[in-house]
Amino acid sequence: MEEEIDPMSEGQSLKRTPLYDRHREAGAKIVDFAGWEMPVQYAGVIEEHRAVRTAAGLFDVSHMGEIRVKGSGAEAFLQRLTPNDVSKLVPGRAHYSGLLTERGTYIDDLLIYRLAADDFLVVVNASNAPRDYEWIASRVEGDDAEVTDESDRYALLALQGPKALEILAPLASRDVSGLKYYGFAEGEVDGAPALISRTGYTGEDGVELYLSPEDAPRIWRRLLESGASPAGLGARDTLRLEAAMALYGHEIDETTTPFEAGLDWVVKLGKGDFLGRDALAAQKAEGLARRLVGFEVQGRGIARQGHGVVSEGGKAGDVTSGTWSPTFEKALGMAYVPSALAAVGTPLTLDVRGRSLPAVVVETPFYRRSR
Repeated sequence: MEEEIDPMSEGQSLKRTPLYDRHREAGAKIVDFAGWEMPVQYAGVIEEHRAVRTAAGLFDVSHMGEIRVKGSGAEAFLQRLTPNDVSKLVPGRAHYSGLLTERGTYIDDLLIYRLAADDFLVVVNASNAPRDYEWIASRVEGDDAEVTDESDRYALLALQGPKALEILAPLASRDVSGLKYYGFAEGEVDGAPALISRTGYTGEDGVELYLSPEDAPRIWRRLLESGASPAGLGARDTLRLEAAMALYGHEIDETTTPFEAGLDWVVKLGKGDFLGRDALAAQKAEGLARRLVGFEVQGRGIARQGHGVVSEGGKAGDVTSGTWSPTFEKALGMAYVPSALAAVGTPLTLDVRGRSLPAVVVETPFYRRSR
């Protein structure tokens, strides 16, 4: 989830999370991210990345949007609106899904939390939050469901890394180690009411904490005092890329389908009708013309979003994300290529500003945490 980082422009009216002053205190470099003033780094991207991989990093993701869907028809409505099977969720469980067009392409990717039988929390990307709310609310006519934008009610912290649960445990009112992946529970963190979710966007174990904006600055400080390191959006991007997690505006957008992006598991064609189902069923039957692959650069250089993949002298695809991996100390990335070039081991040629850069298709995710 989420879009790319942009330099902050003077004169813009930017939003701030409840933790803005904490970021300034910590010496963060602040950038414009989807209309928010957000920390891109503190000590440095590589140091923060490695802190998450080896210990625990703490991210402010309070810019994400939260949309409440309630009512006796809420489940049926979300079933028709999204491709994953909402009926399989029980209270205390969440899943990853999306908002799709009639063509089966992405409006956004999202998380759906089932709070109760007729009560859901839908978490969307900051850059798309207003559009997503309108998209959802405009389609609820005739359903016994109420759609409310509750983004201002929440601050969101992500505590990620192999020591995340160890750091949180003394502050939490319940046994967080008992939460399964994509499970969540209501409780308290250092006395503050919180929804504690065992989810994240780094490839590591950890939790996301939904808090009131008033409580978030204190809990942020307590988690840092307990051993977490502050981490910015730069490290979040390198971490998610190593884990081959899709980023809106890069791997997925209104031109890409879940099948092309390798996200087949979010599409439940057998559950009944949903927005985009016919287009996805047709694409599955016809076969994919292109696929998202991971690649490893051979030699020196980094390919980034927008750089081309060339084959036999012509453009064959596009790089969606690329970086130097702090974990593997090599350049990695993802790209859309014709299905004939998608097999692991296939050599690729990348066009990096007119320079040919050799690469090879590799298995994804690049990084898998030990369990």
